[in-house]
Amino acid sequence: MNTPTRDPDDTLGAVDADRAYVHLLDQLRTVLADEGRSPILVGVHSGGAWLAERLHADLGLNSPLGYLSSAFHRDDYGSRGLPTNIKPTVLPFDVEAADLIVVDDVLFTGRTARATLNELFDHGRPARVELAVLADRGGRELPISARFVGASVLLGGTHQLVLSQDTQGHFSFRVESGPL
Repeated sequence: MNTPTRDPDDTLGAVDADRAYVHLLDQLRTVLADEGRSPILVGVHSGGAWLAERLHADLGLNSPLGYLSSAFHRDDYGSRGLPTNIKPTVLPFDVEAADLIVVDDVLFTGRTARATLNELFDHGRPARVELAVLADRGGRELPISARFVGASVLLGGTHQLVLSQDTQGHFSFRVESGPL
């Protein structure tokens, strides 16, 4: 289990996104080699898509890369509002009986993961679906967990952990206050 990390002033949890990425990559590389698997990575728009693209390249996978949108299966429109910039689900492979790893940036309540699974199952029934996240911040409202976690972070419930990617492909997190 990952140990939660805290920022220097100990007021909010913080995590080094690039260091978490390396840890996540090492976990995936080890497990996939040990199990002799070549799964298909599926990134959740937007941060999970960036991660999936980089993981796909760094793992040297030959399988296609997919992208999922959770927008049409969310159950929290009342608090979040309707999305304004919906990116489409793109699955250039047969989902039926596939070995999939869904990749997302932050796991918090589990609602995005649930919505993503609903979207995925609209396209078929995979043989296996596992979840890989860059940061797990706890606070689950649903019985969902990730098999692969880059880092665990403690963060107040009214804050968001937002992933960014620079032009060089490096990741960073910033903490934002306000409604989730």
